[in-house]
Amino acid sequence: MIGLGQELRLFLRQRLAGPTLALLAVLSAISIGAGMLEIRRQTEAIARIQPLQAAEEAAVAAWVSREGDAGNAAYYTFHATWDRPSALAFAALGQRDVAPYVLRVRALALESQIHEGESYNAELALPGRFDWAFVLTFLAPLILIVLLHDMISSEREAGRLQALQAAGGRTGLWVRRAGLRLGLVFVAVAAPLALGAGMSGAKAAEVLAVLTAAGFYLAFWTLVCVGVGALGRSSVANGAVLAATWVVLTLVLPALAHMVINRANPVRQGVELTLAQREAVHAGWDKPKDATLSAFFKVHPEWRNTPPVTSGFHWKWYYAFQHLGDLSVADQVRAYRRGLESRDAWTARVGLFLPAVGVQTALHRMAGTDLAAQLAYQDRIRAFHERLRRFYYPYIFNETPFRKGDFGKAPRWAESG
Repeated sequence: MIGLGQELRLFLRQRLAGPTLALLAVLSAISIGAGMLEIRRQTEAIARIQPLQAAEEAAVAAWVSREGDAGNAAYYTFHATWDRPSALAFAALGQRDVAPYVLRVRALALESQIHEGESYNAELALPGRFDWAFVLTFLAPLILIVLLHDMISSEREAGRLQALQAAGGRTGLWVRRAGLRLGLVFVAVAAPLALGAGMSGAKAAEVLAVLTAAGFYLAFWTLVCVGVGALGRSSVANGAVLAATWVVLTLVLPALAHMVINRANPVRQGVELTLAQREAVHAGWDKPKDATLSAFFKVHPEWRNTPPVTSGFHWKWYYAFQHLGDLSVADQVRAYRRGLESRDAWTARVGLFLPAVGVQTALHRMAGTDLAAQLAYQDRIRAFHERLRRFYYPYIFNETPFRKGDFGKAPRWAESG
């Protein structure tokens, strides 16, 4: 009976075995490097924004404080927010590849500032950025197909099948050979991830969860390859069937699911929401000041008894219709969010039947780069923006002078929002 060590040596002597595994390991390492470079770029951008924010605020304070105009202070001061990447974000970039992770906001209408970008289901998109999730989802199955498609058929075609089964046992031989190939592919994929996770400071439990998901995904493809090989076809036929299976399961069906989900859950694009709010805000210029302020005071009656607005431009009126601009699209914002969350929920359901979608959904969730993480960042921005309004409105509506020292009292973004 052939031992595992001898089986390994025989396997590595095969013409494609060593180079194929080496290629996978190199691609996995490159994807980890590319992901870490992207996350480093994002982290450095977050680090730069804070001193730049302080310098810009000092420049605004230098001239605004001379007149003490709180309206100018609120209008010209940008407040930085950021969404710091998790320790595993380098492995599965997800929404961080397309959605803003740094956003500078002002105390004006907020929703148009948030929704200038779009959110989408990264798990159902066609192959995009080259990260570790891409290597695992799309390339690792191809490597398994190369290594496993002729595992049985090549022995039959060489006339050794019956002798091997007699020596090694009908089931145990193929379990050992398939397990060996699966293990080597897993190591080629997992070793670069483990190294990158160690460098980024990821927790052992988080890394173990990611590797567990990867192991189940590779085991699925191993079973598919062994199942096709057991049907008794030729090596060429096995390769063709498995290649077609890969195309259907990783490309065709996810793309079809994407179209079906989007059609079943129609969502207005974020840019449309942005335009709707801007139209509402711009229309405020043409409305009577009394009507605008009356509508605003219904929402914020605490400012009703402040000094009245007479003729001409006044910051009270301006910030009132900016605030009403947010309220005018509140229903659309909720519908937009419900639509995105519905699409995300259906994507998770699709992942129960399409392993490629399921493993990417799991990886993005564990890496904190999924839609839920992006929506949570938006919610933190909204909470922070409300703090900004509560800070500036007493100055604006009470017509209190805004001096240089008041800039330092403004709310600051914290990691928790």
